[in-house]
Amino acid sequence: MTNISAIKLQESEKKTLAVILAGGSGSRLKSLTNWHSKPAVPFGGKYRSIDFPLSNCINSNIRKVCILTQYKSHSLNTHINWGWSFLRHEIDEYIELVPAQQRIKNEWYQGTADAIYQNLDIIEQHQPEYVLVLAGDHVYKMDYRLMLEQHIDTASDITVGCIEVPLADASSFGVLDINAENRITAFVEKPDRPKPAPHNPALAMASMGIYIFNATFLSDILKNDAGQISSSHDFGADIIPSLINSSDHRVSGYNFVNTQTGEAAYWRDVGTVDAYYNANIELCSVTPRLNLYDQDWPILTYQEQLPPAKFVFNDDKRRGYAVDSLISAGCIISGSKIDKSVIFSHVSVNSYSDISQSIILNNARIGRNCRIRRTIIDRDCNIPANTVIGYDRKADQQRFFVSPEGITLVSKEMLEANSDATTQQTYRCSPDVAYASTSV
Repeated sequence: MTNISAIKLQESEKKTLAVILAGGSGSRLKSLTNWHSKPAVPFGGKYRSIDFPLSNCINSNIRKVCILTQYKSHSLNTHINWGWSFLRHEIDEYIELVPAQQRIKNEWYQGTADAIYQNLDIIEQHQPEYVLVLAGDHVYKMDYRLMLEQHIDTASDITVGCIEVPLADASSFGVLDINAENRITAFVEKPDRPKPAPHNPALAMASMGIYIFNATFLSDILKNDAGQISSSHDFGADIIPSLINSSDHRVSGYNFVNTQTGEAAYWRDVGTVDAYYNANIELCSVTPRLNLYDQDWPILTYQEQLPPAKFVFNDDKRRGYAVDSLISAGCIISGSKIDKSVIFSHVSVNSYSDISQSIILNNARIGRNCRIRRTIIDRDCNIPANTVIGYDRKADQQRFFVSPEGITLVSKEMLEANSDATTQQTYRCSPDVAYASTSV
């Protein structure tokens, strides 16, 4: 048990400012970030990635949040303004969008630490006692109060959220060692040969990119780092490694586990096409590890006003239905089969098509007689009738992007680049069911 009282913890929550880093370009997500920053990428049928850390903040009773934006931020700004404007400054609760402004130097953010440093004056105006630094593009449910409780109880200067990951994947993360007192004794950013966890050689302890700092300590170390020419001004690459060997500071690790089972909790970095695909498709299982139906920890988002999903035609060879799938509002599934797929809002699928193990983003239109498997269809795509995707890797590679795990990504720009005059006529054919009318 901790040594701090519930009342002191509640007071500490009110003295905590969450800062969400939401300016990443997301180049590894290919065309999915052509018009969005990573935190604005759609996820799970109706959400954006940033909805998860924001919902965690609200559910953790941390109601002071600054979102640092930079790259292609318009859609993110719109989403926050439309869906997250319910907090009131009058009672000292807020979600503030903070655009990159070059307030301190004539450069855009050079790293995660530099992003905070360039906004230190804004952070200090809020007078927090603790600063919770979060990434805007990770998908998980986490009670930050438990991490804050440990941070205060251990009198730490910085606490790093960490989680066990497969050793084969650990090279993508900061890998660390933690002793019995929860102190971090070693930290290497994205090592070529990650060190296995002592209790299981198939796992490694990885940083989640979640940090709690004492506010004054954060200010001091960032100002010092800013003057280091050799620094890349990144928390994982520079700040944490420079602190762990110092006897003057306590750098702790918070092991993020399922409090009921003691095993590693659910957390996904959806920064690559394969990771994004897998995290979405996992939601289609009967009991997914990420429970979106948990009323005790709701994931909030902007709710677009759309009619219910509609399934039409029930003939032997023309039946509209979906199994083991997520179908969002505004969709019309007309005489086609959807299997183990995530269908986002306002999608129409015309007759005799078969979609399996796929992700169809908002406003896409699928023509008749299409066969689509293990594919991500980006928003606003119009897939011509008789299109086959996901069955011939070499053919797909000539037209679209194919990931290392064989997931095909289709964007509107790719379709237009590969279309000819005949295909363009196919795009304009009338659908089975007009969105604003009844079936024909």
